[in-house]
Amino acid sequence: MEKSGYGRDGVYRSLRPPLFLPKDPNLSMVSFLFRNASSFADKPALIDSHTGKTLTFAQFKSMVSRVSHGLLQLGLKKNDVVLIYAPNSIQYPLSFFGIVAIGAVATTVKDFGLPVVLLGTEKKSVLPIGRIPSITLFSELVNSEGSVSLDSNRNGIKQNDTAVLLYSSGTTGTSKGVILSHRNFIAASLMVTADQELAGEMNNVFLCVLPMFHVFGLAVIMFSQLQRGNAIVSMSKFDLEMILKTVEKYRITHMWVVPPIILGLAKSSMVKKYNLSSLKQIGSGAAPLGRELMQECAKNFPQAVVVQGYGMTETCGIVSIENPYAGPRHSGSAGTLAPGVESQIVSVDKLKPLPPGQLGEICVRGPNMMQGYFNNPQATKLTIDKQGWVHTGDLGYFDDDGQLYVVDRIKELIKYKDCCFDFLPGVLAGILFPDAEAGEVPIAYVVRAPNSSLTEEDVKKYIADQNHMKDEGRKDPPINCPYVKASECK
Repeated sequence: MEKSGYGRDGVYRSLRPPLFLPKDPNLSMVSFLFRNASSFADKPALIDSHTGKTLTFAQFKSMVSRVSHGLLQLGLKKNDVVLIYAPNSIQYPLSFFGIVAIGAVATTVKDFGLPVVLLGTEKKSVLPIGRIPSITLFSELVNSEGSVSLDSNRNGIKQNDTAVLLYSSGTTGTSKGVILSHRNFIAASLMVTADQELAGEMNNVFLCVLPMFHVFGLAVIMFSQLQRGNAIVSMSKFDLEMILKTVEKYRITHMWVVPPIILGLAKSSMVKKYNLSSLKQIGSGAAPLGRELMQECAKNFPQAVVVQGYGMTETCGIVSIENPYAGPRHSGSAGTLAPGVESQIVSVDKLKPLPPGQLGEICVRGPNMMQGYFNNPQATKLTIDKQGWVHTGDLGYFDDDGQLYVVDRIKELIKYKDCCFDFLPGVLAGILFPDAEAGEVPIAYVVRAPNSSLTEEDVKKYIADQNHMKDEGRKDPPINCPYVKASECK
């Protein structure tokens, strides 16, 4: 095998030490999560950044057990699908692990025909009450009498059982339900924390401002770090100054975010107002991070290393990551393959594996790969080939040192602040311009159909009316952008 990890069979293999997975087929991700909890029972597990409420690992485990019991009392059973519709809070992991501990499936998007339990904290009529068979408060679940043993496997959960149904960002079309098993989460968590394990690093405090309903927040941060015994400080929404205050107040050691937040950390003068000396690592994912921005951010945080990784919902959030303990970092790369992950770079036209330095589609394989797409065998077949390779749809290459560079999508899309948008009906072509804050900004030329009465004002109004482009804490797209033009077809 070459220094790059490239073998004669055309497969790139991880340069990290081997990954050892639990062999017990009857192991749930919740039992795995709490396998060592007794050794750090009194350490903080979950902290709410806004209220300061803290749960130790012992309290965390006890409350998950009671939530599981409460759900069983409601009639939930193995393989039922439960929707969690909530912002980040310490109640989120309690709900999530309470669901999967009984063998039910947690999902973050409602799918027609799937059973749903609505968990709330206040008796507010947020939905038409007549359509909801019953309402149970979260406080009633967590305070229910009785518990479920999280160390045994009374519900007959297998590692290969479905644990979570997450929805992809829809970068290659309509958003699809990604089926992830208990084994997928266990494997991904050991991959994410492998460098910590090798360095013998403990007692880290991770900030989780990324949504826990997204694979990055759920698998890479929340589950991976809790199973390692690290503390999670949750934030319900993004606010740069609140992030800085939280880092200072709770002595955050690790902050894994997305490029727009990295931009704020690199550019904002507020950084100098706070004591951020506890911060050891800033990680970025979900979209490529340029070398210059990484270096600019590093200047503001000289005591911390800035790294990035690569993953997707279909890989339970992890494919590769830079090693923060083995410098110097290769700024601009997505690091080397996580332990247990294999990759091929396949030529788009000839479908042949390519050696280092040649651009092709990134294909990956490993125990963290999804089981398939929910109710979509055709999409599953197109994505996972007969050899088990997941075709990512991303273009990239490995260099001679095994560093992975993600260059582009095979099918381009508009990805604005990590959200993907459909095209305006009738738009025939568009141009994407890179933007430091948003990621990509679309510039469109609208061509009127013959005899159409469409005006420039009509187009602007249509864009302004797109409420799905709005989100709390985000700016609306620039409606009066001078690049938006309406032109006649001559």
